[in-house]
Amino acid sequence: MSHSLPKLHNAMWPGLVGKGSPGAEPFIDLDTMLDFTAKAEVNGRKFDGVDLFLFDPHTNIDISEDDLKAMADKIAGLGLAVGSLVAPIWPGTVGDSAMGDAEARAKFVLAVKKACRIAGLLNAHGVRQYGVIRIDSAGGPGQWSEDPAGNTTRIAETFREAGKVAADHGERLAAEGEICWGGMHSWKAMLDTLEQTNMPGTVGFQADLAHTYLYLMGYNAPEAALLKEGYTPEEFHAAYTTMTDALRPWTLDFHVAQNDGTVHGSGSHDKTGRHCQADDPNGKLDITAASGYWLKDAASRGIKHICWDGCMFPNAVLEQQKTWNTILAAMLKVRDAHGWD
Repeated sequence: MSHSLPKLHNAMWPGLVGKGSPGAEPFIDLDTMLDFTAKAEVNGRKFDGVDLFLFDPHTNIDISEDDLKAMADKIAGLGLAVGSLVAPIWPGTVGDSAMGDAEARAKFVLAVKKACRIAGLLNAHGVRQYGVIRIDSAGGPGQWSEDPAGNTTRIAETFREAGKVAADHGERLAAEGEICWGGMHSWKAMLDTLEQTNMPGTVGFQADLAHTYLYLMGYNAPEAALLKEGYTPEEFHAAYTTMTDALRPWTLDFHVAQNDGTVHGSGSHDKTGRHCQADDPNGKLDITAASGYWLKDAASRGIKHICWDGCMFPNAVLEQQKTWNTILAAMLKVRDAHGWD
């Protein structure tokens, strides 16, 4: 059955993440990523929009209003909307570790404030009418494990301060759970961080199918594993239900993806759940079925779009139109099965 919601978006950051550093592949510019997205089509159906990374060379976090308006006009002219925005909260960008000292945490909050400025301008333009601002703890599991309780408390304090800024701007924050971010590196640690932050509806979770599959397997957190290699379909269902029942009430943003059960890093990005092509024969997930666990009651949580994440795909894959047509087909199956109007 065809539905009008959630809107289907494509992420622009696969052109940036893990690229542009020594030994890595070059960046892919925003215009190229937009063009492939706009040209994707499956039986007359197309992507509705894009999610943006507020990072050079795509979008400078301090972009002028005039330049941002020109970018928004270009995106709207392609028939696309803007949804969620990724704030540059990491050390070496505007931000710094959410579990760092007072200066580092102030930088983290500043990055969110700057992202909220851009969000407000895009909202006023009309190209953006929904979506969240994406964050993470901006520090690794190794740093976190030096003082698990204290660092979780510091992350929660930072997230609360950032959440207050977001709320003042009419925005919501979603922390993307990945095994490479401390205090977010397992489903249990992620839940602890969200519960300590205690701003439901304002600071929540961004679920990604590839990353949360690694949660099940206990990478970087064996004590939180819910599955072992060689699991049965029944064991998968029970484990996936446990994880999604815990994190779904917090989920404000959702990434459709595929994972082959391995980790992958590229350039300066630490190893995390590998994003595979939608039709990868080694994919561990039934994308449509797995999405349903996360999208149950999604409308009541204010979710109006979902996004495909092809983070760290090789450029040779990203630069084929076929890749995006295949992804769009997978996204349409998710909406047809779990969407609403």
